[in-house]
Amino acid sequence: MQATEILMEEHRVIEKVLDSLETAANRLSAGQSIPMDFFFKAVDFIKNFADGCHHKKEEGILFVAMDANGMPQDAEPVSIFLEEHEEGRRLTRAILEGAERVQAGDAASVQDIAQNALNYITLLREHIQKEDHVLFPMADDIIPARQHQQLMADFDHIEHEAEVHEKYLRIAHELAQVAAA
Repeated sequence: MQATEILMEEHRVIEKVLDSLETAANRLSAGQSIPMDFFFKAVDFIKNFADGCHHKKEEGILFVAMDANGMPQDAEPVSIFLEEHEEGRRLTRAILEGAERVQAGDAASVQDIAQNALNYITLLREHIQKEDHVLFPMADDIIPARQHQQLMADFDHIEHEAEVHEKYLRIAHELAQVAAA
């Protein structure tokens, strides 16, 4: 197994949450009531699984290995993915801030949540497609096969350090149930 396959498996979990978030954002835009707890849980998932674990593996391990094998992080295409990670963090903060404002009584912020969530979804779906079909095949080509075992061991260390997988798989399932209701 290649290290990039682990990242692609994680993409499928992230996409499940994006689908749930899209349903909730569209319902919110249509004037339907969605508990703010849904958005707090979605932000928790994004910050701690998508960013805190998945992007940490990419930025701290995969991109470093790509750099060591001739693909610098400060040049395209890796620099673009890093910029998109930052934009995702900005949009995640905006979703959280909007949910906090709504919870504090600012009903007008509902549309901010919906718009920022939809922008985040669009960004991440495009980002995932580019990683799966462009960046990861490039990584597989330039990183020697013998290094993938070490990358996977490093990935495993991040997962155990953060203790995220089981918790956030459960949250992804909970979000899907709420969005489907």
